[in-house]
Amino acid sequence: MHLNASARPPSLRSFRLFRGGLHPLLLAGTAVLVLVAGLLLAWPERAGAAADPLISRGKPATASSVETSSLSAKNAFDGDPATRWASAEGKDPQWIRVDLGASATVSRVRLTWEAAYAKAYRVEMSADGASWTSVATEAAGNGGVDDWTGLSGKGRYLRVHGTARGTAYGYSLFEAEVYGTLDGGPPPGGAFTVVAAGDIAAQCTASDSGCAHPKTAALAQRIDPKFYLTMGDNQYDDARISDFRTYYDKSWGAFKAKTRPVPGNHETYDPAGSLAGYKAYFGSIAFPQGKSWYSYDEGNWHFIALDSNSFDQAAQTDWLKADLAANTRQCVAAYWHHPLFSSGGHGNDPVSKPVWKILYAAKADLVLNGHDHHYERFAPQDPDGRATADGIVEIVGGMGGAEPYPIEQVQPNSQKRISGPYGVVKLEFSDSGYGWTYVATDGQVKDTSPKYSCH
Repeated sequence: MHLNASARPPSLRSFRLFRGGLHPLLLAGTAVLVLVAGLLLAWPERAGAAADPLISRGKPATASSVETSSLSAKNAFDGDPATRWASAEGKDPQWIRVDLGASATVSRVRLTWEAAYAKAYRVEMSADGASWTSVATEAAGNGGVDDWTGLSGKGRYLRVHGTARGTAYGYSLFEAEVYGTLDGGPPPGGAFTVVAAGDIAAQCTASDSGCAHPKTAALAQRIDPKFYLTMGDNQYDDARISDFRTYYDKSWGAFKAKTRPVPGNHETYDPAGSLAGYKAYFGSIAFPQGKSWYSYDEGNWHFIALDSNSFDQAAQTDWLKADLAANTRQCVAAYWHHPLFSSGGHGNDPVSKPVWKILYAAKADLVLNGHDHHYERFAPQDPDGRATADGIVEIVGGMGGAEPYPIEQVQPNSQKRISGPYGVVKLEFSDSGYGWTYVATDGQVKDTSPKYSCH
């Protein structure tokens, strides 16, 4: 049943008072309204209520057109009633669609229209995004809120396909909410925490009071995140397997199974061969797809772990392009060792620029690096270092335990720099955004980032 929440009952003030009270006809009408309301409460489907969970929030969305870049399709699925999608003006038909991430059974669709509404439209579903089946049809829409309940749609993709505008403008939705169940269980998603650090295990142990990596490991373990990221130079000085076992394993090795590492330049110095000790220690954890680069998903995020020692290899960049093309998550984070931008001793490293260009073209959100032994965060920027709202945010997090490097030449768009206090980056991810703090080994928060929304 389709309930249009724009419809409103007549005001009680439109009835005359009868001998100091309400007219009998009004009393009778009021009784009827109370009875109807009771029936609606007893019959949740008729009231537009739904027991099934919301499965569309923060999911990847596309549209046939947008009026401006700030009115993109994702706005209709972000849960923010102040943002909206708007199509190009004066053109029919137009559509907006969402990828639910897996095949789903949809029981309810709630559409909150802006003033530019659809007079006629279809709610459609598809298994492959190519062939569509209608699950609801509106021929005389009047805007406001359209609440379609009691549906039984099946598919991975849902589309609202407008065929006739209700105004001279385009189509515009504040929110499009899809309720149902994903095949195989509840939808992936929700908030989660990640701890990240690079440049970790100097050749010392907890018996040395000046040894930092056991302290950063203790801090990281207390935070107890979903998983841990390392941004290279996990073990100093030449990352032999014996050194991994003697030093790294005694600190950060405590949560090795929950670690998603990448190699740094020191992992290439191993006399037994480049990355030999790194591969022997981490095994399939660092090579889950058979290479020193890989990707994985968590919630609405796609994470890409790269080997910046091999950015000159077409095999890795070709894989990266294919991986991004196949990604179905809305938010993208990538991490490797050598930063494109840094105010530390190593400075900017152009080896990363081609990868930045690929990620920027794919609307990636976040990049994490190590190499320079300090903490730094940058405002969103493009691969040429120009500040832009749709740019990538970069974090340098090389304070995991190696000797700190001083800040030398502050780069454009650098917002915060800390050299000295060892610590970790504590990242908070949601289905539609992220933020983080830099936490020192004494537990004090040394920096707090802005809150960012995914592109």
